[in-house]
Amino acid sequence: MSCNTIKLHVDHTYNAPPSVIYDAWLNPQVAKRFLFATEQGHVVRAEINPRVGGRFLIVDRRLTGDACHSGIFLELRRPRHIAFSFSAEEHDHNADRVDIKIEPLGEGSRLTLAHEMCAEWASFEEKTRQGWKNVMLGLERVLEQTNRLAS
Repeated sequence: MSCNTIKLHVDHTYNAPPSVIYDAWLNPQVAKRFLFATEQGHVVRAEINPRVGGRFLIVDRRLTGDACHSGIFLELRRPRHIAFSFSAEEHDHNADRVDIKIEPLGEGSRLTLAHEMCAEWASFEEKTRQGWKNVMLGLERVLEQTNRLAS
């Protein structure tokens, strides 16, 4: 990243082991249900190549048009760490870095996400933080639905 940066952090706890959380982020069929998905939109494309150097692309069709989120996996250490570059169409010129750490917490897990972004985007910090919180809540709903179906 060739700019001054700011880093925001978001965390969430889940009633699932780290391996389940980790795998959800890398499985396109699961990820399209929570990753960058909005209530007003519909994920129309979810491509994930889960290897270091592999790319991902998530496209959420919204009333305002398609929102594209893409990146390249930088580190993958199952079941505890995922790091990737991250771009949205609006600022595609300089990819951000996102680090996800997943720690066991009793019978569940705590996911901590750190998003490093160019300081020029500081006015979007709270919107970005809220977006990641929505992703984490979406993952929680997906895991709860999966648990209900398995019971």
